[in-house]
Amino acid sequence: MKLDLTGARVVVTAGCGGIGRAIADAYAGAGARVAVCDVDPTLVAASPHLAALCDVADEAQVAAFFGKVLADLGGIDVLVNNAGIAGPTLPVEQMPLAAWNQTLAVNLTGQFLCARAVIPAMKAQGSGAIINLSSTAGRMGMPLRSAYSASKYGVRGLTDVLAIELGEYGIRVNAILPGMVAGPRLDRVVSEQAAARGMTQEEYLPLMLHNISMHSTVTADEVAAMALFLGSPAARHVSGQSIGVCGNFESYRAPLAAGGLANA
Repeated sequence: MKLDLTGARVVVTAGCGGIGRAIADAYAGAGARVAVCDVDPTLVAASPHLAALCDVADEAQVAAFFGKVLADLGGIDVLVNNAGIAGPTLPVEQMPLAAWNQTLAVNLTGQFLCARAVIPAMKAQGSGAIINLSSTAGRMGMPLRSAYSASKYGVRGLTDVLAIELGEYGIRVNAILPGMVAGPRLDRVVSEQAAARGMTQEEYLPLMLHNISMHSTVTADEVAAMALFLGSPAARHVSGQSIGVCGNFESYRAPLAAGGLANA
């Protein structure tokens, strides 16, 4: 099925690299007009889309960014809340409060601020789609990832509330739960998880894949394809859903290896 979003006005946060870039490119390839933001000036300068610097955890920056996008595009039809950080890999009792707060500020409060910024315009036009990037960590607790998991559970809760509040205005809200997405960020997470357990990446990665029923990673383009579908007219009655793109990571857990959480 070829999706045509010609003329749609789309915003993707953290849309200049990784999953966000794949999502922005997918929408542009379907004919949409795409605006993106990022915190990396080099990535912003290299983006082929309408791009600007914006830290989604900063209320003033979010207001300024969306004000400019609304002026430039004349409205927003789709918001993809993609910005997020991995947070620390630590047991709860060693978690610095500052690291906890930063993770929730970017991953959860950032999505709240961006959604809040687009809702008035979407209500006024009587339509819109908001797509929030959660994670499989938002459906199952992950050892040593308390801040990240908490933030991504929160994204699912925010998604449910927004879908209920906004449905009568023709606005749909859904969450995507990516699993292990191949790329530099996953490499960093695997490295930190392995180090926390006294293992090498090569030793730990097979254990992570063992907890996915398809025993494989997913690609950024696969996540982008789901984001494109959810923002398209083909999904006009899909709302309030949290959809995994993960090879069945979020509902499958193999028995722990000997050593319990040390090898989980």
